[in-house]
Amino acid sequence: MGRHEAVQSRSRRGNCYDNAHAESFWSRLKTELLAGGSFRKLSEPRLEISYYLAYYNAERRHSTLGYLAPNHFGTHFQTMSQLCAA
Repeated sequence: MGRHEAVQSRSRRGNCYDNAHAESFWSRLKTELLAGGSFRKLSEPRLEISYYLAYYNAERRHSTLGYLAPNHFGTHFQTMSQLCAA
């Protein structure tokens, strides 16, 4: 718990799904960005990872969003929500 009142995520024995999203992200990062390459300076991977995070969170198509980018999905969802409310 600690001073930030955070609670560790724990699943039941034999249930591996609570960590699936994080594992999927790290797998994609390694496959799409790093791909066995190397960097000369520590500043290079830091910059590349920050670019990748911006791309992953905003532009990369996600299967759980119907293969839409999060930005496009958000706009589409908001538009459809407004149409359905009318």
